[in-house]
Amino acid sequence: MSYWALSLTLIFVLIPLVLSKTLNLGLGRDMTVATIRSIIQLLAVGYVLKFVFDSESLLYIFLMVALMIVAATHNAQKKGAAIQGITWKIAVTLIFVEVLTQGILIGFNITPATAQYIIPISGMVVGNSMVLSILFLNRFTAEVEDHQDQTELILSLGGTPKQAIHRQLINSIKASMIPTIESQKTVGLVQLPGMMSGQIIAGADPIQAVQFQLLIMFLLLTTAAVTSVFLGYLSYPTLFNKRMQLLKG
Repeated sequence: MSYWALSLTLIFVLIPLVLSKTLNLGLGRDMTVATIRSIIQLLAVGYVLKFVFDSESLLYIFLMVALMIVAATHNAQKKGAAIQGITWKIAVTLIFVEVLTQGILIGFNITPATAQYIIPISGMVVGNSMVLSILFLNRFTAEVEDHQDQTELILSLGGTPKQAIHRQLINSIKASMIPTIESQKTVGLVQLPGMMSGQIIAGADPIQAVQFQLLIMFLLLTTAAVTSVFLGYLSYPTLFNKRMQLLKG
């Protein structure tokens, strides 16, 4: 794609800007900032990735993945401010998911241990894990608040914190996983996923593109499950004090 063709794609930014202005949605500034940031960030990342791919340095690969995790943690922790120590809990969750998935991919020789594979796949894993963390924390904090009386009743009857919070925890884990599961049910029928479409546009064999897309889909399913469960079981104990009383938000 030429830079001229790329510049023409700004038409797709202009349309929502016009709609926002016409309907007084008040989203014009946010969309403009988002567009400018995406251009700067993606171009910068493009040059950085070119350098990292050419160098094939394990140190640079590690630094890139670490930067992803730090940025994702910073973004997700805002949604769980009511949970004590949520920042390190999210960070540990993201690191665990990254090590688990890359360990399987590289350990079983599914993908080679090169920057070309590790960094893009890590970006998808960490990004998806970040979104799942946000979905989980949004639902979990709402569930805890809505069922506070029920939780305190179970505690007053001699129940443990785990028993008192079990229903809210399970409901939150299930709710955060549903979007990933539902999107996989209709893949190929309602939409062609981004990675597969990108490979096909780049001239890759469609069957090979499908194989890589299936890899990513299965990977993201594990990411969704592990992120929600791991973060959930790290988070719920800090909602209670040493006397097994529910802390007020």
